[in-house]
Amino acid sequence: MQVLLYLETLAYWDWFIAALALIILEIVAPGAVFMWLGIAAGVVGAAVFIAPELDWKWQFAMFAVLSVVSIVVSRRYLKRRPLATDHPDLNRRGAQYVGRDFILDSAVVGGRGRMRVDDSTWRVEGPDLPAGTTVRVTEVAGATLKIEPQPEK
Repeated sequence: MQVLLYLETLAYWDWFIAALALIILEIVAPGAVFMWLGIAAGVVGAAVFIAPELDWKWQFAMFAVLSVVSIVVSRRYLKRRPLATDHPDLNRRGAQYVGRDFILDSAVVGGRGRMRVDDSTWRVEGPDLPAGTTVRVTEVAGATLKIEPQPEK
């Protein structure tokens, strides 16, 4: 009953506080979702400021629609125009190895093997090769590095 009473007295500043809280949450836990929810709450707050008699059900419906629309629009926009970064392979560790040469520490048999890369061991796929062969990583498929032999220099 108390909740219903509170909902019936929602004011624009409630939405502005919610918007601020969501944007602060985005700063603390980045993921580019809370920011859009915060913007939607801010827009609802502005609508309630302009039309204070707006029923709470319509306020929440507007918030829901604006939240979904803002997230969908932002995802489409960022898909077409990705953000520039100085660490493009940060969450794709294997991608940083493409084009680099390594020495096999164990043989590749049946097209599969393992290779020590920096501080870890990776599965590799490529032609059968003996241990000690210099190989170049050509691509990454999940947690597997595709390799090809490199001629001796």
